[in-house]
This record gives sequence, structure tokens and C-alpha cells, in this order.
Amino acid sequence: MTTQPDFDRETAVTPRAGEPGAYDTDLPGSFRIGMGINGGLLLSVAARALQAELGQGEDAHRDPFSISAYYLTTSAAGPATVRTETLRRGRTVSTGAATLTQPGEDGEPVERLRALATFGDLNGHDNGDVRTTAKPPQLPPPEQCVTSDQAPKEFTHAAPLLKRIDVRLDPDTVGWAVGEPSHRGEIRGWFRLPEGREPDPLLLLLVADVLPPVTFDLGIIDWAPTLELTAHVRAHPAPGWLRVVHSTRNFADGYLEEDAEIWDSTDRLVAQSRQLARVRTT
Repeated sequence: MTTQPDFDRETAVTPRAGEPGAYDTDLPGSFRIGMGINGGLLLSVAARALQAELGQGEDAHRDPFSISAYYLTTSAAGPATVRTETLRRGRTVSTGAATLTQPGEDGEPVERLRALATFGDLNGHDNGDVRTTAKPPQLPPPEQCVTSDQAPKEFTHAAPLLKRIDVRLDPDTVGWAVGEPSHRGEIRGWFRLPEGREPDPLLLLLVADVLPPVTFDLGIIDWAPTLELTAHVRAHPAPGWLRVVHSTRNFADGYLEEDAEIWDSTDRLVAQSRQLARVRTT
């Protein structure tokens, strides 16, 4: 009997009996960062429910091409429900919407996230016509980078997520950890799952929000909850390490945009994202 990888088990959704388009899930506390569940993990859960909804039938569309989510309230570990709606089915792409809710203190559902997404079929895109001026980041080998094991204990206690992923940060972008931020507004690193699961389009949605807040490199060591996140998946990632770059060009009045690029082991740009975040001082 094969064992389901941790990421797939922890983002699994189960159709709700008697309610078409609704899926039950259990948000894992192991993906908590700061006060709530990581925004990329929530995006992966919503996309998995949309995949189940849009990936059926003759014109099955299982791959997220573009997904935008608004984070309405802070998610907590525990039961949640994703309700999906098919807005359009087409030959090439289909569009759907999803809402993720959890029971509130009074037992009534509280909406945590609302997403709109376009799904298609990435098969055939992997060897298609690619013209890009983007360049993959140049990083030291993973074994020469900084691991989460080297982070202060109080930091890892506040972010159990770090124990669920294998992130190796470029030493050139972690000066903030010793009080010497570069103020370039950029953090770079390697990513993989320690369980050995190879990357796929759904995992890329987690990776889009997986590095420390880029404001750390501006000398602002506070959590930066995501308000909105849009991810574009461009190709199936090849097996192996992913390289991730997060950057910002404008931090103003506590708000910032954070851009991400994700490159696979063949130097292919497989995903891009942009989010609006707000620094939450502690």
C-alpha cells in the first residue's frame, strides 16, 4: 500500500454529501505562520477543490493557470469548507470561484478566503514556444545556504511551517537575521519538501508565499499578512529543487507589493505571483 505524501494529505478535500460543489477539509496547524495558516497553503487547498470541480468530464481542466485570492479573516487550524462555483467551461480553459469558510465562535460560518481562478491543461506547454527576458537567480548550492535549523528558536516557534518545508536561503539575503539587512527588498532561496514529494502546479501555489516576508530585508522584522495574492502557473515544474525569489519595490504606510518568481531545475520560469501585504507590528 502506498502512503499519500504529507502535502497531498494535508491539503486533501472531500466532497460533501448532498451539497454539490462543496468540499470539506482540515487545515493543518503545521502550516501556521504567525497568527494564521500560511496564505499559499490556503491557496493550494482552494485550488484542489477547484481542480476536483473543473477537472471532470470531457473538457477536464486540472491545472491552475491563474488564481487570485482575497484573504478576509485569519484562518486557524481545524475543519473548513470550500464551496466552489463553475462560472464557465470552455474548450481551452474554464473559470471557477471558491470560498473557504470555518465555523466561528457562535457556530456560524466565517469566510476566510474568496478566490477566482482559470484552469486549463498544462500538457503541451512544457515544450512550447518560450520567449522571456527573465533570468534565473544565481544561488550558492543548497548545502552552502542558510537553513531554518539556524533560525532563532523564538522564530521557529512562531512559524511551525518552517519544520514542514526545506528552505535554504541565499546568505546574501539573510543579513536581517543578524541585524544587517541589505535594504534591497529581496530574499532568495531554494525550496523542496523534506518528504521527497516532487513539485507540481498545486505545490507552486504554496511556494509563491513560502519565503520570509521580504520586509525583513528592509529591516522591518514583523509579520506581513497577505491581503490579496495572484499566482500564474506557466508550466509543469521539473523534478528537483525549486529556486524562489521574493522582492518588493515599494513599501509605504505599512503596505507593500511582493513579487515572486519560481524557477525549476531546468531553469524554466514555472510560476510568478504578486501579492499585497500589510505589516502587522507585534
